[in-house]
Amino acid sequence: MAAALAGALLLAGCAGRDYRPVADTPVRIGPPYKVRGVTYVPAADPRYDELGYASWYGNESGNQTANGERFRPKGISAAHKTLPLPSYVEVTALTTGRTILVRVNDRGPFARGRVIDLSRGAADLLGMRVAGGGAVRVRRVDPPARDAARLRAGKPASERPTVSGRVLENLRAQLAAGERAGLVAR
Repeated sequence: MAAALAGALLLAGCAGRDYRPVADTPVRIGPPYKVRGVTYVPAADPRYDELGYASWYGNESGNQTANGERFRPKGISAAHKTLPLPSYVEVTALTTGRTILVRVNDRGPFARGRVIDLSRGAADLLGMRVAGGGAVRVRRVDPPARDAARLRAGKPASERPTVSGRVLENLRAQLAAGERAGLVAR
């Protein structure tokens, strides 16, 4: 009896949320917003390409994302401070050259030096969950319709080619130069 009552209360709590269906329209840019005294200005930048650091999050299962969807930790999604919601990015781990496609459907990360927060599923694919994150390149892309559909369903997109060692060396050097110049925070 107690277990049935607890289950009913749990379901009633979930029923109160009005999640938006997972879809690629409408795309929302949103107005500028402030978090901890910092103003962020969302923008549609089709040439977005940034080096920095990623972290991951996954304990918020069932929470609502910034675009109204239900957060799925095992899905292949991410949070970004300014990209339109939703949008798609290619994330490359600068330690391994492994590259994946990710669907951005949330806002964040708001920790210093972080350019993207990956879901647990995305962090697993990049091999950075155990480390908690790592250096990355984040580049906005328009994926093939099949890959976008797979990501909307919480599944990985088609495998991407691994970045060559020479390109990785160049990206790491650019990141280090940005850190020395104070343009990239660690």
